[in-house]
Amino acid sequence: MKLLHIDSSILGDNSASRQLTALVADTWKAKQPGVEVTYRDLAHDAFGHFSAASLLAAGTPAESRDGEQQREAELNAAALDEFLGADALVIGAPMYNFTIPTQLKAWIDRIAVAGKTFRYTENGPEGLCGGKKVVIVATAGGLHTGQPSGAAHVDYLKLLLGFLGITDIQVVTAEGLAYGDEARAKAIADAQAHIEGLFKPA
Repeated sequence: MKLLHIDSSILGDNSASRQLTALVADTWKAKQPGVEVTYRDLAHDAFGHFSAASLLAAGTPAESRDGEQQREAELNAAALDEFLGADALVIGAPMYNFTIPTQLKAWIDRIAVAGKTFRYTENGPEGLCGGKKVVIVATAGGLHTGQPSGAAHVDYLKLLLGFLGITDIQVVTAEGLAYGDEARAKAIADAQAHIEGLFKPA
């Protein structure tokens, strides 16, 4: 099985989402021997924002691309190939200002590709990525699950993944991380227990 491990936090070693995505990946490898992990750190090796250059690169024949278009085309292809080749993903999604990091959105813009990961039909849109499993690790300083303030965070990711045809989605949440040391420790401990439970035999 091929696992794509995505981190998007800008906080480095101080990141709760990075700590928890690492636990998901490590537990997955321990419980399912033979897992191959591809790691992409979107904060360290960030994609640029989706732009006119991105669109031009996709629509320009390889032999006619200039240097910027070629770089864009290579970045787009690398992100898409990693995503398409993965059987499962763990996505670290901290909340910044009520939404996902812009680095994660830039990655999404490169894997949501008409004709590759979804298509439009006379009956409406159809996702082409069914069969993949996703674990979203969602972290936040406040409390947003089930609230309007979470609409552009986990709710958005579930909507986007569903649009691509992915329905096997688990969400590990660690919220209230800014509510003091005790609240942070409890939130992380609860998330760790949730992760361990994901891999227990049915």
